Amino acid sequence: MDGLDKCRDGLKWDDGGFDLKPRWAREPQLDAVTQLCRRVLGLARDDHCHVTFHAEGAFNKLYLVDGPRGKCLLRVSLPVDPAHKTRGESTTLRWIRRMTLVPVPKVIAFDDSRDNEIGFEWILMELMPGVSAYARWRKMSMADKTRLVEQIVDFQSQLFRRSIEDAKFQSIGTLFSENRPADIAAEPAVFDPKPGRLVSRFFWGDHFQYDVPRGPFPSSYDWLSTYLGIICQEQTDILQNDDDEDVREDAESSLQVATKLTALLPKIFPPLQHPAERTVLWHDDLSLSNILVDADGTDDAKVTAILDWECVSCQPLWAATEMPEFLLGPTREAEPVRDGYADDDGDEDVGVRADDGLDNEGKTELYWIHRMEYDMTRLRKVYKERMEQLVPWWEMEVRYGALKLDFLGAVARCAAGWHLKGV
Repeated sequence: MDGLDKCRDGLKWDDGGFDLKPRWAREPQLDAVTQLCRRVLGLARDDHCHVTFHAEGAFNKLYLVDGPRGKCLLRVSLPVDPAHKTRGESTTLRWIRRMTLVPVPKVIAFDDSRDNEIGFEWILMELMPGVSAYARWRKMSMADKTRLVEQIVDFQSQLFRRSIEDAKFQSIGTLFSENRPADIAAEPAVFDPKPGRLVSRFFWGDHFQYDVPRGPFPSSYDWLSTYLGIICQEQTDILQNDDDEDVREDAESSLQVATKLTALLPKIFPPLQHPAERTVLWHDDLSLSNILVDADGTDDAKVTAILDWECVSCQPLWAATEMPEFLLGPTREAEPVRDGYADDDGDEDVGVRADDGLDNEGKTELYWIHRMEYDMTRLRKVYKERMEQLVPWWEMEVRYGALKLDFLGAVARCAAGWHLKGV
């Protein structure tokens, strides 16, 4: 095991499907998790502390901690980008809480090393109230959905304003702070984070070992040039080492597209940028599952928390003009007529079915897909109008950033190896 592999001990990659997936080479032990929580919370031997497994994400496991002072969550992280991902997430959360009114979890303590009871990095954070907006969406009125979107815009505008006017962020990268307290449970006395190493898909699989810049990137050109360079190196490695003809054919296609995009890059983004590009903190994975709303149902539109900041970074202004992830999708101007869709009688051939635990209310999943598309088409207009009111530069960046967003989408699709003809 070389140095790079050793620092990611506990992580393995499963390449048995269409996409590489991170896996746990060994599981965190519940007894060790409990021991860690008792130590960090400063509990005595007789103090109550009950720890249970709560949920699992792509890169982490969540444990619910019930102690004398209430409940909190321990997020145990896979070492996909050792130290940097945990440190970046804790810095980001602390900056948001200090600078904005965006409801995010309070960081109680964190450890960005493996030198602890469980042998993994972790963050102990506040348990936020609420249920996912995804679970409530079908029951919410359009008025409530509109109010939810308006709140999201308000939160976005706060992040933008604080990024530009107060922090004056420049360069593309994940937030890091040079000042760290000796006590992992203490707040840093001096806290002035800046964009640093970019925690992103650059850590995916063998990408972690590539000899490429990691950030901060002074310009969109530098960032996307590295992104395309990783794609080219990955596909070249496949062509040199894989004997499967189908795999080699796909790699050749991806490499050709990446090469064409690399040639196009300087025609869209200036290679020289001085001073470094202005950037804003931008949550690029804001799904309905990452938005919590009032739990007791008295106000479905009240946003109580925004979650999943683990790979969020400072992005160029043009990138932050993209719609939040939950608003993306096909355009549907005509409202779907409920009676025009088949009833859901358990026949899987009637329509598209999804095992997501949601109540289809007697209609096939196809009705709800079209309903979602119709709702999101209307709500994108709400988002746009509200953003134009609150963020002075947003409309101009939308206009001049459309081609740049299109290019970024092409690079992302090329990296995934999908829709290459469309790219």
